[in-house]
Amino acid sequence: MTTTRASTKAPKPAYVCDACGHQPPKWLGRCPECNEWGSVIESTVTGPLVSGRVVASRLPSEPARPISQISAAPAKAVPTNVSELDRVLGGGLVPGAVVLLAGEPGVGKSTLLLDVAQQWAAGAGSPSLVVSGEESVSQVRLRAERLGALHDRLYLASESSLDAVLGHLDAVKPGLLVLDSVQTISMPGTEGVPGGVTQVRAVTAAIVAVAKERGIAVVLVGHVTKDGQVAGPRVLEHLVDVVLHFEGDKHSALRLVRGVKNRYGAADEVGCFEMHEGGISSLADPSGLFLTRYQEPVPGTCVTVAMEGRRALVTEVQALIGAEVQGSPRRTVSGLDSARLAMVLAVLERRTKQLKLYNREVFAATVGGIRLVEPSADLAVALAVASGGLDLAMAPHLVAIGEVGLTGEIRRVGAVGRRLAEAVRLGFKAALVPPGCAGDTPRGMEVIEVGDLRTALRSAASLSAK
Repeated sequence: MTTTRASTKAPKPAYVCDACGHQPPKWLGRCPECNEWGSVIESTVTGPLVSGRVVASRLPSEPARPISQISAAPAKAVPTNVSELDRVLGGGLVPGAVVLLAGEPGVGKSTLLLDVAQQWAAGAGSPSLVVSGEESVSQVRLRAERLGALHDRLYLASESSLDAVLGHLDAVKPGLLVLDSVQTISMPGTEGVPGGVTQVRAVTAAIVAVAKERGIAVVLVGHVTKDGQVAGPRVLEHLVDVVLHFEGDKHSALRLVRGVKNRYGAADEVGCFEMHEGGISSLADPSGLFLTRYQEPVPGTCVTVAMEGRRALVTEVQALIGAEVQGSPRRTVSGLDSARLAMVLAVLERRTKQLKLYNREVFAATVGGIRLVEPSADLAVALAVASGGLDLAMAPHLVAIGEVGLTGEIRRVGAVGRRLAEAVRLGFKAALVPPGCAGDTPRGMEVIEVGDLRTALRSAASLSAK
């Protein structure tokens, strides 16, 4: 008599990336989707990996309607009355939207959001609630007194548990919730420590669901890693509606709020703020911070116009050429890309035949703490270096815009008309631009097209001699 045993096979393990949610077919040391090392773990929940699963249909909670019958009023933004933040958000905060504001410790995130909460409480018609998981309510109150951000409809709480945060929402019924920070909040019943990948993902998903259900605008404060990325799982950025980066040097008063993702507006806007003893204030016209006014022209300086999002900023570039040294000379930058400076120096020495820079130290910097990373500043950097090396001061009313190629040619860049209009507004009268940009000339500006570095140097020298 033959007996057959029913063989029961163990379920095949499933793997998932703890950073981005990618599900590779086997364990890998590095996730092929987000390139994170050590983020692939074995998952007990297979989810979409299970094949042949039948999903039954159910009656939807709300039937689909023609798009012409759907009102857009619930998605209209409510201004925060912080002009530069409203500029980046696309007009204000949308009820039910979840915004992630990330930045380095000490850059001023809590200060900015406390001002936003006070402005909301004063003008939006609904209370605002600030929940701090890092400070006590007394510490937040002291900062609010210093900022002048006191209002009867601004509520404060210090919590580290999500269920307590939801209890405050039931009691206060705010129109705006500021959660500082999402890494300090834990969700009961979820594995992991507060700030861990699992906890941060679960807390954010729960907050997003509550915000959509109740129509509450939510701002989550997030930390960043050493390389400037938002700490926590990459899926965190996909869960929220808006991702903003708060940037700035601790030794400078300038702060920038840069839009990275925005479902309700442009994702390339930049807001400018100034930190001072009384708190933080919006800068509607920040160009004056990035210029130095000289009584007499000084060699080693040149002015360009950079684009931060859709905003044109007139910025000064300074360069200093040191003495000849033995061995490898230093190339020191502040606010510029060191790789682009090295390329510009090589092209300048090779193509112009006027400067010998291979054995001389070069120092280059921007004014006001702004960082220039776009190629349109190449021409200004080259002219500043040439000005310092040849001891020839540039004309004080001159701006230079253009990308420098390896053959010494000057390439076109975008938004030349907007850049020149901003330069004219600040009193500049002449501009060196790439070929083909003369059609964007505003009234009162002398535009000179230069095709290569040699032509740019000759044109700059002739303008300086006038």
